[in-house]
Amino acid sequence: MHDIAKIFIVFFVVGLPTLLIFGQPMIRRLIDHREKRMELEARMTAEKAAQYAAHNERLEQRVRVLERIVTDKGLEVSDEIERLRDRPLN
Repeated sequence: MHDIAKIFIVFFVVGLPTLLIFGQPMIRRLIDHREKRMELEARMTAEKAAQYAAHNERLEQRVRVLERIVTDKGLEVSDEIERLRDRPLN
């Protein structure tokens, strides 16, 4: 039991400070890597949200046109539908 106590004392006096001194740069790199990964994920999420918003806006415009076609009585429905088919989606 006395030998184990000596080993613990040597570890805490020599090993632990050595680990803290030399391990700090590795921990810093790990933290920096995680921060960069989180920033990248945030940018990708924001870009995806912008794409969804643009797509949603296009769909809303199409629905407005369809609502107008359905509600406008004097409009030729078939002509309007053909014009919409010829129009690009973007």
